[in-house]
Amino acid sequence: MALSRRTFSALAGSAALGLGLGGSGGSGAPSAFAARGSVPTGPSPLPPRVDGEQHTIGYDRYSLLVDGRRLVVWSGEFHPFRLPSPSLWRDVLQKMRAHGYNAVSIYVAWNYHSPAPGTYDFTGVRDLGLFLRMAAETGLYVILRPGPYINAEVDGGGFPGWLTTTRGTARTDDPTYLSYVDEWFTQVNRIARKHLLTQGTGTVLLYQIENEYDAHAGDATGRRYMSHLYKKVRADGIDVPLFHNDKGRNGYWAPGSFDTGGERGGWLYGFDGYPPPGRTPPDWGSFGPGGAKGGASASPSTPGFVPEFGGGWFDPWGGAPFDGKGYAESRRTRDAAYERRFYLTNLANGLTLHNVYMTFGGTSWGWLPAPVVYTSYDYGAAIDEARNVTDKIAPMHQLGHLLQRVPDFAKLDRAAEVTAKGLKVYHLTNPDTGLHVYVARNDGTAPVTTDLPTEAGRLRITVPGEDARLLTTGLKLGRRTLKYSTAEPVFCLTAGRQDIALFSGRSGDMAELVLTSPDEPDVMRLDPEAAWVYDGDELRVTTPLGQGGLTRVLVTGGGSENPLVLLLGDDATAVRLFPYDTPSGTVLVYGPSLLRHAELRGSELHLTGDITETTSMEVWGPRGIDTLVWNGRTLPTRMPLSGSLMTTGLLPAVPEVRLPELGGWRMRTENPEAGPGFDDSGWKIADRTKSFSTTPVPDGQPVLFADDYGFHYGDVWYRGTFTDSTALEELSLAYSTGTQGLLMAWLDGEPLGTHRMPVPDKNRTARQGSWEATAAFPVREALRSPGRHVLSVLVRRMQHDQDGKGLDTHKAARGLTAVSFKGAAPKVRWRIQGAAAPDPVRGPMNNGGLYGERTGWHLPGFRDHDWEPVVFPRTARYQGVTWYRTTFRLSVPADIDASIGLTLEDDQYRAYRAQIFLNGWNMGQYINNVGPQHTFVLPNGVLRTRGTNTLALAVLSEFTTLSGPGKVGLTLLGRATGGLPVTPA
Repeated sequence: MALSRRTFSALAGSAALGLGLGGSGGSGAPSAFAARGSVPTGPSPLPPRVDGEQHTIGYDRYSLLVDGRRLVVWSGEFHPFRLPSPSLWRDVLQKMRAHGYNAVSIYVAWNYHSPAPGTYDFTGVRDLGLFLRMAAETGLYVILRPGPYINAEVDGGGFPGWLTTTRGTARTDDPTYLSYVDEWFTQVNRIARKHLLTQGTGTVLLYQIENEYDAHAGDATGRRYMSHLYKKVRADGIDVPLFHNDKGRNGYWAPGSFDTGGERGGWLYGFDGYPPPGRTPPDWGSFGPGGAKGGASASPSTPGFVPEFGGGWFDPWGGAPFDGKGYAESRRTRDAAYERRFYLTNLANGLTLHNVYMTFGGTSWGWLPAPVVYTSYDYGAAIDEARNVTDKIAPMHQLGHLLQRVPDFAKLDRAAEVTAKGLKVYHLTNPDTGLHVYVARNDGTAPVTTDLPTEAGRLRITVPGEDARLLTTGLKLGRRTLKYSTAEPVFCLTAGRQDIALFSGRSGDMAELVLTSPDEPDVMRLDPEAAWVYDGDELRVTTPLGQGGLTRVLVTGGGSENPLVLLLGDDATAVRLFPYDTPSGTVLVYGPSLLRHAELRGSELHLTGDITETTSMEVWGPRGIDTLVWNGRTLPTRMPLSGSLMTTGLLPAVPEVRLPELGGWRMRTENPEAGPGFDDSGWKIADRTKSFSTTPVPDGQPVLFADDYGFHYGDVWYRGTFTDSTALEELSLAYSTGTQGLLMAWLDGEPLGTHRMPVPDKNRTARQGSWEATAAFPVREALRSPGRHVLSVLVRRMQHDQDGKGLDTHKAARGLTAVSFKGAAPKVRWRIQGAAAPDPVRGPMNNGGLYGERTGWHLPGFRDHDWEPVVFPRTARYQGVTWYRTTFRLSVPADIDASIGLTLEDDQYRAYRAQIFLNGWNMGQYINNVGPQHTFVLPNGVLRTRGTNTLALAVLSEFTTLSGPGKVGLTLLGRATGGLPVTPA
């Protein structure tokens, strides 16, 4: 090889790195919802905003079309109801936008907004309109998913508790059920239609009308039901494309499968997928034997759409056979390599609408969780429950920015087959631009090094075990062309009069880039790690990744007017580069852990964001910028040869945050309901004889199901009065709770015992799936006598089953279901009491029926001065409820965002559980002898990080063992300098 006079010594070694994208083959015209005319080949749409102008949303077989321009949707799932602090919604949304997402997908839970028929609340932490405004202000599209059924591991799958007592059969065309659904949709759509992208009043892009509905797929009931939902939503003024999320690629509810009232083109087929780790990623383009008919695709004229793809997995309660291991395990097994391997396969299969479930999981606080899950819904997501960005963000960041900044990836066809030993290779090309994309996937556990044939020649690549990489040839970098790169393209943008391209890969890899350049360019390596050589008409740049942070190479001349700045770094470096579009042009910021906002004010660039570690800052932007302002502070800067603005000093790491020890505890036992003299005259009389529950009412007994008396959430008390227990030998209490529920019983104030719901096993039938059991208690001779007797029963219910199969399983009874006696047959008069009136601020799912909850023991203002002082650890044997209260003060500086949790630990064999109340908010349930959760996130806004907080624990002890609490303390889960102002929830 003849070397030019500008040759530098090349660094040894070369490895391929990769992220890959794809499209589907075949032909298809834009839908009726598309803009008229041909599809422009220019840049993708700018981030959405509220502009008051009408916009079109269309699609063809490749992608969505917004105002006629192609849009690849890179979305993350985030449930506002799992973060009861609206100030923090913006924090999560800004982290998503900064790390490459252009859309957020949200469920709207019916039960969260409707405590009773005809009653709906969209205020405070339930303000849907506020969330939609925040998303628009952040620059994110919204995929709105209001049910009516959402599943989502929430109580009843999102159905409100009161729906369990109604006549209609859910998820069918039953008129009674549909009347309630229409009422719900009317309420949601009244808000949604004010935030539609089509109207220029918001950024709602897509709308889902049902979820994983396979119970009546293809039959007349299902067709009538889906048609009704579709027409109702359209009648309410929702004019964006609608869709359903198929539970797996079954072809259910593809376009044309039900009556849409004559409207054509407004319906997308979507499906979900949750492949476990270690599984070979599937190709979604075809069906197996006996699958849906109609060719290679379920919907060949619409773009590939996956409304949910696993960004982790939910974790169940501990104990065999569930063996819940905590979300660290989910994050370990579904890590960044898992994401690359599966998500790139999805994109190579033509999925250009991709939503990651979950991106921020959050907390199933109060009585929100379905029985199968515990309080945390961290999910092993890229952003953890404490709002920390994890290592899993790297593929999301790289892919998201690539899809937004390089429009070529919105239209890819399958190209000639390519094979490479030991790898699965997808070869795709853009028919308009000539870009070639190669996704090289390693399904084995050992690294594979092999030759990959490409349009640019054979390239030697290495793909780690169970990982995937991307190679591109012919990619345009501004006015220059990349012949090939062994590093993954992240974005190419123009800032001022410079083109800037970022490439990344795994730490320790050697990156090689080759640019086509007919004329010899001027090249300047701005960091010593880089080497370059010009030979013939090619410029070759090599550098190791991960050794010195960001490597910069400046290329000028060579037939192009614009200078090109090549940036190369490993994953940890790439996630610290943030592009941001402003009205004055694009800004690129390198250095902080998060960029929230960028704004030009004359020659000043004002930035806000977060810093966690000591860092410098470098900014590329429109010409004329000479001053850098970070979080309100002007920084000293210099102008290096890269054409950027760089700080002359280092920004300090976030200071330490000190948390107080928890002490000053006071204690009081409760459950006066167990005593024979307790006044229950204000309780409801349980004397109904019929129910719409799927649980049969025992012959000759009254309905005892809690829901039938209006008690839908949390604990429920029963008091049965009868006379003469002289011959009574044993009493049996049948109850239904959901997994991990329990029952406690007293006779005349004397404990009979505690019964815990058996842990489910593989042999339980569907009927037993609601976890029914019978507790039999012998009656001691001392309790046998004539006269009045009171049987008191407390049932800890674990909420309603979900209704994934459309069998009305959410209507399975909760609470007592039947009572029988041995040796006697007393006639019992029953009264029942659950939660008091719903909390007007915290909502109906905050409180249950414990005495302390009904009388305000969990609230900050409650006077507990006469309670008994106590210290932890505490050991006692007691059946029933003991409350513990304390206060603590935090003084976290205003410019520090500290995420704090509460950690409980004790001997794992002690049988008790605790509800955790912070400032009156029920932040979850700890079960000491079940687990696995020990740390509970206390979200800022509920937690006062600068002020006094009240903490209350309602401890339910089983009497079978000594019980705590043991160790209770605050835990720092994350901290950053920056953050956002937080308003108390």
